[in-house]
Amino acid sequence: MPESAQVREFMPVRIAVLTVSDTRSMEDDRSGQVLVDRLSEAGHVLADRRIVEDDRAAIGAHLRDWIANPDVDVVISTGGTGLTGRDVTVEAHRDVYEKEIDAFGTVFTIVSMKKIGTSAVQSRATGGVAGGTYLFALPGSPGACKDAWDEILCHQLDYRHKPCNFVEIFPRLTENQRRK
Repeated sequence: MPESAQVREFMPVRIAVLTVSDTRSMEDDRSGQVLVDRLSEAGHVLADRRIVEDDRAAIGAHLRDWIANPDVDVVISTGGTGLTGRDVTVEAHRDVYEKEIDAFGTVFTIVSMKKIGTSAVQSRATGGVAGGTYLFALPGSPGACKDAWDEILCHQLDYRHKPCNFVEIFPRLTENQRRK
């Protein structure tokens, strides 16, 4: 049977959600909740959820903990991707990336342009890979989290998505670390 005719079975992904904010709590974290709701509705597993202040070292520490955790496949953070002095999430992500997924930010900007026009230039959404774990940094608004999930992540984190997706290359993310 040709590959195009094969039907793939859904593979749940274990996703951790990190909200970056100096003011939010679990009770009023609408953006984090949007991500939790959407990933759960899609059939994925919430591996962990935390809130951390806008502090580069603290954000990086949480990312590194999850990268080292074999029960976490993907980390999605929300908040701290803007242009103000306290917005350091992108820098924290880049501190841990082994490879940046450059097109993620580009595609997110295209999706955002349809909703908020040129205001999309104020977001620095980013994606990358480290230790075999995908990492994505999204803006802190519920709308931006919905857009990123609905238009990009729900497809790329679904093994059935054609012609390609992030899930199918999980086994190859750390191939450079294996002995030959």
